[in-house]
This record gives sequence, structure tokens and C-alpha cells, in this order.
Amino acid sequence: MRDRPRLSSFAPPKLESTVVLDLWNTLSLRHLFNPLTFLVLSAHTRGQGRDERRNRKLVVTMAADNSNAEQRFALIKENLAEFLNEEIIKKVVDEGGHPKIYWGTATTGRPHCGYLVPAIKMAQFLAAGCELTVLLADIHGFLDNLKAPLELVMHRAEFYRYTISTLLGAVGVSTEKLKIVLGSSYQKSAEYVMDVYKMASIISEHDAKKAGAEIVKQTDNAPLSGLLYPILQVLDEQYLDVDAQFGGVDQRKLFIAAKEWLPKLGYKERAHLMNPMVPGLHGGKMSSSDPDSKIDLLDSPETVAKKIKKAHAAPQVTEDNGLLAFIEYVLLPASGLRGKKEFKVERERDGLETLVYEDIEKIREDYKNDILTPQLIKPAITRDLNALLAPIQEAFKNNKEWQEIAEKAYPPPPKKEKKVKNKGTRYPGGGKPEEKALPVRTNGDAPAEATEAAPSAQ
Repeated sequence: MRDRPRLSSFAPPKLESTVVLDLWNTLSLRHLFNPLTFLVLSAHTRGQGRDERRNRKLVVTMAADNSNAEQRFALIKENLAEFLNEEIIKKVVDEGGHPKIYWGTATTGRPHCGYLVPAIKMAQFLAAGCELTVLLADIHGFLDNLKAPLELVMHRAEFYRYTISTLLGAVGVSTEKLKIVLGSSYQKSAEYVMDVYKMASIISEHDAKKAGAEIVKQTDNAPLSGLLYPILQVLDEQYLDVDAQFGGVDQRKLFIAAKEWLPKLGYKERAHLMNPMVPGLHGGKMSSSDPDSKIDLLDSPETVAKKIKKAHAAPQVTEDNGLLAFIEYVLLPASGLRGKKEFKVERERDGLETLVYEDIEKIREDYKNDILTPQLIKPAITRDLNALLAPIQEAFKNNKEWQEIAEKAYPPPPKKEKKVKNKGTRYPGGGKPEEKALPVRTNGDAPAEATEAAPSAQ
């Protein structure tokens, strides 16, 4: 698969001219965008010989590279609902570095098209030159009210690894800076466990419950493991050595807790990037447990078309519209990563020209004005989604190991045996009567109950 060109390194060039070096040390990066700066540099370096001319070119190249800093930061911020401590990431980008961001997912339910929303955002992080760590949180999945049996956790983690790496590659970004880590690979170390104890000693039960309120299953008699869940997720920021954590806006309470808890153990505060909660096909949350609300990443094109056709989308209503949200957070940015950000709606059946959109605002405007209708937009979404899923499905088809893992991770449910019902005689007290022999008279005496059938006449 074709990789996008890598962004240039932003380390300062090695300058041999002391005049240019002094200028480099005194000028801030923003000054490099000032054309007058280039004139000053040119004046001081003119006539310094071949080495100085080469160094001047390096400085100019450096300025051009840093002009991409704003573009990189804009791509990192695109479509985020909230960005806490964004100055941490901006500083790294402005200095030409590669921000280290991590996203974690509990390896429980089977990944579906709802995962495309964070996956596309992570692909944008990679395109912006970030170092991305995906945490397969196997221990978290077990702690969250035993969502996944422990014996299935490892198989599901392996299934997630195949799925996520293939999904990110499917949109055409380089995965060179992608790292996938299994939570249990470090969360059982003595140092990590000791930090869990330390944090448990300074965090109240109330604060732990509050931090995990939106992400940990809440029950009347919840297990103690639910209180450990947020502690582990906060510590992961330190042990994965990242600058920021990425997640949904439903994790905001936990992210706020991380800002407060980590410094209590002497660890630095991190930035937090949050995606909005995107409605599913029927307006609510896309869930693994509801087959009608989700599209599996391995669904056939026919199944995808059938599910999208059934999707709820009221004409001229843009609020909580799952189809428009899917265009905004998946299809438009995915096309941008592939080279050209656009969404096409064909109207050949009506004898009209194809509509081409480059931003979601115009799509919303036309939808409100009934220029775009659900009948027009659904086939376009089906087309683009199937094109996005095709490389994933092709990779799965050609990978026997992945197929075997899928069977072990998500085995089909056991078939229920049909119980044979005893229908009886269909009326009360109508059980089958017992057969009794007729009474026998002997020598004119009173009849006696026979225990056996009367003997035949001699």
C-alpha cells in the first residue's frame, strides 16, 4: 500500500558560519516566517563561500519545513470536541518534534464501524508526524465487570491487533510510527503494581467512581475491580511514556482525574484529546451488543448496503443524524488522507449532475434545504464505506492466522437444545388412567379385587 511522504525532520541544521549560528540561536521560529529575516540572513552569509551558501539554503529549508508546523497542528486538532493542555503538543510540534499520543481500547466486543471514528483520527495523527501507541487493554477488559472471560482476552487482543493495524493502513497513511502494546506486558510489573497501590492510597472511593462513571459499567453491587480501572488508565500515560492520551469525550472525567492524580505521584501532567460522541445508524450509540445499530468491519457489501438502507435519517434534520456524522468524522477525513478531501453524491437517476462536497457545512446546508435527501445520501455512503472496508476484508481473506484467531476470539454461541414439552391430555386431571383387572366372584361370595386377570374357563 502506498505510503504518504514522511514529514521532514525539524532539528536545527548544523551551521558552520558563526554569524548564521548566532542568528539561529537568537531568532525564534516565528521570525523565520518573516521575509525580512531571510534578507538579513542573506546579507550576513553573502560571500562566505560554498559552505555558507549551503548553510543559508538549510536555514531557508528549515523555515519552509516549519511553515508546516501550523498545518500539522491543525490536522491534529481537526474535528476534536475538546483539547486539554494543547500547549504541550503545540510546543513539541513547533520545535519540530513528534508528539507521542496513545489510545487505549479494552479488548472485549468485536470491533465494528464505530471504531472507524477514532481510527481515522489516529490516522490523522500519523499523517501529522505523531508517534502513535495503541494500547490493547486486556486487563482493563477483565476489570470492567468481567465483560470478557479471561480465557478469551488474549485471543481478542490478537484479533484487535490485526484489525487496527490493517484499518490504519487501509486509509493510506504510513504506519512506521505506529506501536501496538498489550497492557499485560507491563501492567503486571512490580513497579507498576506498586504505583497502583500508591495511587489507591491517595485517591478516594468517591473520586475513583466519579472518574470511571462514564466508562465503567455501573451496577448496584459493583465489584472492586471497577475502582481499579481508572487508576490503571491514568498510570498508563506514565508507563507508555506519552505526551497525550486520546479518547472519546465520554472519558472527560477520567482525563480530568489524570491531570490531578499523576502529579501526586511526582509524574508530569499530560495533554488530552477528545473525539465527540458520534451517533449510530439509528441515532443512538453504535454498540457491539446491538446487531442492528452497527456494521461489522467484515460485513459483505450487500449487508452494508442493507444496514445503511435501514438507517434512520429524517429529511432536513441534521441534529443527531448518524449518516451526516459518519460523513463528517469518517468519510471526508479519510478521503483527505488519501489525497483529496471530497464526498460525491451521484444523481444520474434523476438526470442531474453529481454533487461534490469538500466540507461538512455545505452538506448540512443542502440537507436542510432538501437538496440532499436520505435516498440520495445513503447510496453514496454505502459506496465509500465499502471502498474503505475492501482492503480490510481482503487482508482478512488472505490471512488464515487472522481467521483462526477470529474463531477463537468470538466463537459462535452454542445451539440451544429444544426441550420436548409434555402436552398431557390437554385438559385438567386428564392423565392416562391406570388399567385395572375386573373383580372376580368366587362361589357366590362378594367380589374381590383381582390382582391378575381371571383364568380362562376349563
